[in-house]
Order: sequence, then C-alpha cells, then structure tokens
Amino acid sequence: MAENGSERLESGRVGVTEPRIRSKSLDLPSRGQEMIDFCKEIGHPLLKWQELLAIETLKYKPDGRWAHPIVGVMIARQNGKSTFMALRILFGIYKLDEKMHLATAHKLTTSAEIFFKVGQMIEDSPILQANFAKKYESKGSQEIRFVNGARYLIRAGNSAARGIAAPDVIHIDELREFTDEEIWSSMRFTQMSNKNPQAIVYSNAGHAQSVLLLKLRERGLAASQGGEDSIGWFEWSAEQDKPINDIDGWYQANPSLGYTIHEDNIRDSLSDREDIFRTEVLCQFVDMINPVIIPSEWAKCKDEKVKLDVEKDTWFAIDLSPDRQHAALVAGQRIGKDKFMVSLLQTWYNPINLDDKLLANDVATWVRKYPVNTVAFSKSTAAAVAARLQPAGIPIHEISGIEYQQSCDEFVSAISSNRLVHKGQEELDKQVLSAVKLQRGDGGWVMGRLKSGIVCGGVAASMVTHFATRAETEVDIQVG
Repeated sequence: MAENGSERLESGRVGVTEPRIRSKSLDLPSRGQEMIDFCKEIGHPLLKWQELLAIETLKYKPDGRWAHPIVGVMIARQNGKSTFMALRILFGIYKLDEKMHLATAHKLTTSAEIFFKVGQMIEDSPILQANFAKKYESKGSQEIRFVNGARYLIRAGNSAARGIAAPDVIHIDELREFTDEEIWSSMRFTQMSNKNPQAIVYSNAGHAQSVLLLKLRERGLAASQGGEDSIGWFEWSAEQDKPINDIDGWYQANPSLGYTIHEDNIRDSLSDREDIFRTEVLCQFVDMINPVIIPSEWAKCKDEKVKLDVEKDTWFAIDLSPDRQHAALVAGQRIGKDKFMVSLLQTWYNPINLDDKLLANDVATWVRKYPVNTVAFSKSTAAAVAARLQPAGIPIHEISGIEYQQSCDEFVSAISSNRLVHKGQEELDKQVLSAVKLQRGDGGWVMGRLKSGIVCGGVAASMVTHFATRAETEVDIQVG
C-alpha cells in the first residue's frame, strides 16, 4: 500500500493526474503549496491529483479574493475525494483563518463520514489537537469548534442553511443525488455577506435527473472551452463513448489508480451492473441509475425491419402516468415460435389532465385495425379508460399486484434472452430506459419512475410481454 502521495502500489502505470475536463489554468498566485506542506506536516500527504487541485482551487486575485469562488470536483469513487475535502476544511481553519465551513450531502450519513474523518485527523495529530475545542452532535447536525473561534458544521440537506450566516466555505457532497436546485440556492445565499466565499461541490457522474450537477457541469464545460466563467471545474472521467473494458478510460477517471487503487480491483468490478460501473468507476453519465433495462441489452433487441401484421393475434396494453398527463399504447405480436415484438402505437399528453373518453376512442380505433385478444391495463392508472372500452365489446384485462411483478420479470427476461424484438422507436426507447426498479416489501420489484420520468411505454410493454410470452399449450417446458 502506498504510504504517501508520491509512492506507487507497484512500478507500473498510474492514473492521469490532469483532469480530462477542466477550467483554464489561471496565471495567478496560489495558497495551494501551503496546503500541500500543511498536509505533509500533519501526516496526510496529498496524492498528485490532489496537489494539482489544491494549487488550482486556491489561486487568488490581486484583491485577495478567490479566483474560483465556485469549484466543481467530479471524480470516480474511492480516489480520495473525501480525504481532500477533510484536508481542505482543516487547512482553511488552521492556516487561512476561515471561521466557518458548512457541509452537507444528500444523506446526513454521507456527511457524517467526512465529519468522522476530520475528527480522526485531529485526534491523530498533536498539531491539530492544539486548536481543538469541542465536538457537538445532535439529530440532523454535527459540529466541531476550535480554540481560534472557527466552526466546522454538518447539516442535513433539508435544513443545511437554517440559522447560518456568512460561512467562508460550503461543501456539497454527492451532488448527483440532488434533483433540484433548492439546497444550492439556500446555501449559496448564506454566503452573500461573506467577503471571500468559496463553494465546493463534489460528485461522481450522475444521470438525467441530476439537475444540479448537470447545470454546474454545463458551466464547467463552457469554462473548459474558454468561456468567461469564474467556476473552477475539474473532472476526471472516461470519454463518454468508451466501453467499460477500455483500460485507458479507467486511468482517465481514476487518478489514484496505481497509488491507492489496484487495477485488479477495477477489473473485478466489471461484473457489476453496467450503469453502476459507468458512474462509479468511469465517471460517465447514464440515463438512469438502477434502471430496469440496461441500454446495451435493449439495443441488442432492435430490428428496424419488424412490423405489426394486421392478421396476427395481437395484445394491447395502455398505461397512464400517476399525474394523468401522459399515456402510451403498446402492441405486441409473436414472431415465429420463440420471439415476439412490441411496438409503440400512440402516446398522449395533456398538461392538465387526459380525457378518458378521448383515450378510449383512440384505443378503439387501433383495435379495429388488428385482431386484438385483449387490452391490458393497470387499475391504478387506466381503470377509467378500460371502463369505457368494455361496453364497446373490447376485451380488457386488469394487471396488478403479483401479476404485474411477474410481467416485469418476464419483460426483463425476454430482453436479456433476445426473445423480445423492437424496431427502435425513439419515444419507446426513451420510456423503457427511464424505468427504474422499485422494491416491494415481499422482496420483489416492479417497474417505476423517478420524479419526472415518463415510463408509460415501458410499463405497457411489460404488460404486453405477459401475454406474448404465455405458453400456447399447457406444457411449456419438457423434462427428460
């Protein structure tokens, strides 16, 4: 194991020190070397990438104010992000005369880990102990106070800024988990009266719902291309199109590789879910964390030539979003003995509320085009539409509870085994890949959505799968 930032695990390749995406380096003085020396003095020498980050983020303008009042650090897990945060807090309090560091994360337990790390560093260093005063812990809040009057506070995300005024530095960890800008706005507002504030955010890659991370990263990308923005953006990540087994990508996203991370550990992680590996190890963005369907698996099922046959047995399924603003109708037919296809027939949208009668009339129009055996629906979302179809002689079937869980399993199984075929409809692709797994108390799971995701097409496709994969005879498998 490496003992300091300059030693390697072995005499081989090491991670890339320079961030793949970063703000332009400014020709200004820096307090970074002081931080590097301080960390050595207290027994926690920085790694090469941490030294670079210290130099760049602690540059200051002629008036003494930070050149980067906002700093974004995006890096794969287990590379020392938390250690850098802890050391930046201690350096600010012990050497920069910063009187308040305020930290939060999506979950208090995440911030508590940094709090413990800071406390342990103080406990292990006589130099740091000399300025330590007292530690406070209560529900939703933790605090360390120092002899020089400085404070380091941990606050739960929903109350991080309450009762706080003019912190010198705010730290927001796990930025990818924030799906709105509320916490950012409230914490940044507390710094308005500070003469020289700095806000530092930390994260690995996120997904389509990582609103705050995506917004700041957009600024960082612009700054990296020469745009006029004071943000300091430092991103160690693999290029978005690199496959997960591309070793060059491992070294781009993991600057601690070869120092504190062994290549074999990453190689062993290849067996994990692809979305997890991409975000955690490669620092690549994905459409969704914990998706029901992996994009690469869905892509393997694509065949642009397939189309519905107006003479074949057909199954329909309709699903509405819980807010009743979106709906989707999906059809399914068997193809040969072992395969079947799904196709998105129609989607609906109304910003206020969908009209049940309109939907039923549209479904009836589609029913007249194909020999439809049944129209499947969920009672919790589409019962009103189904109630209008039945009097018209259209066969309907409610899918809920255990039967819906079964349909979700059947859907995933059919995709992984390439028994399902689709023609690559953009909207169906989007809605299928937006679905996440929602756990059920009995240990099962169902397809669901995040706050703003639309998954009606995916849910309807799973219900269609339930019928398209049914055995045509009573005996579906043979033994012996």
